[in-house]
Amino acid sequence: MDISALSEKYGVNAEWGAGGNFPVFLRRVEKKRVLVITDRHTMPMSRPIVSALEGQGNPVELCHFDCDGPVADEATVARARAAGEGADYLLAVGAGTLNDVAKYAGFLLGKPSGVFATAPSMDGFTSGVTPLIENGFKITKNAQVAQDVLMDPAVLAAAPSVMIGAGVGDILAKYCCLTDWRMSSLLTGEPYNREAADLMDEAVRACDASIPSLIAKEKEGVEKLMNALLISGYAMVIAGNSRPASGAEHHMSHFLEMDFLRRGKPIPLHGVKVGLGTTVSLYLYHTLRSRPHFAGEEDVLPLADALPSVESVQQTLAALGCPTHFSALGVPAETVRTMFREAYKIRDRFTVLTLYCTYGFMTERVLDELMEAFY
Repeated sequence: MDISALSEKYGVNAEWGAGGNFPVFLRRVEKKRVLVITDRHTMPMSRPIVSALEGQGNPVELCHFDCDGPVADEATVARARAAGEGADYLLAVGAGTLNDVAKYAGFLLGKPSGVFATAPSMDGFTSGVTPLIENGFKITKNAQVAQDVLMDPAVLAAAPSVMIGAGVGDILAKYCCLTDWRMSSLLTGEPYNREAADLMDEAVRACDASIPSLIAKEKEGVEKLMNALLISGYAMVIAGNSRPASGAEHHMSHFLEMDFLRRGKPIPLHGVKVGLGTTVSLYLYHTLRSRPHFAGEEDVLPLADALPSVESVQQTLAALGCPTHFSALGVPAETVRTMFREAYKIRDRFTVLTLYCTYGFMTERVLDELMEAFY
């Protein structure tokens, strides 16, 4: 797995640097007018890269969201798009939301975009799609792959532990979503792209093996996590959709995100919610043998047996400061119970939640089990 070769193949400059010194990026945007997109947290981290751009004569404009965390909705995208009208290149300084906004605004404008990653907290840096909120609903839109992903190991290692934990949650989720995909292929005949799945699986296992280094915030651990996050995007490009990176655990996260929006509450980090969903998916897989028999179980049960334990993932998340129960998010118990029954409807994809909810396994007794274990 050569991350440099993969990046080159998909036209991405995945560049490690320090203090705003990213020579390849700076050459690529020479003489271009650059729009830098920031929020309250990332504004201070933008200064070295802005200084480097201005130092080589780039006209730099700023689109600043004066809040702790903007939402990737119609208004936010419209503001970034308007600010980018006179620019040649859009650079997000941030992670999840700002990266999504820059990619989609650039896509709408027909202009290249990139990101200076301030936290290894999610896997959308190199994907060609963008999750957005439209009319209060979470949807996925086609966007563009970032032209540049700029990474400073000191900045990434200094990110709050919970943000690093969110990135780990998003990567450990791949154990489950890849199993969802393979199970769907076996039970429903859904096309399965082995190249994308194998690439993602290799990256997940490399990242998982480096968890102790990551908890210690060592450079090696941070790099393994970022490599896995970047590869997740490439796997989605290969597959032509988000199947290699998103399954039932993401559907649970999206369900909760819409609930937080409806209640007007701050939305917890994507990877934090996905990490919780991952523990639920693992539990559902590992308890399949105690459920009624179903056609194809002889193929599915060995897949479930190969998954990590619920406890191992919970221990990893807790070590990085992430919650291991939904109640810690401040979400009502009834909402979580409804999520277990309804989240599979978020996307038209067969997952372990779909299996339970459409095969009659999601009984009141199972709901009680889930609430006791995870709420």
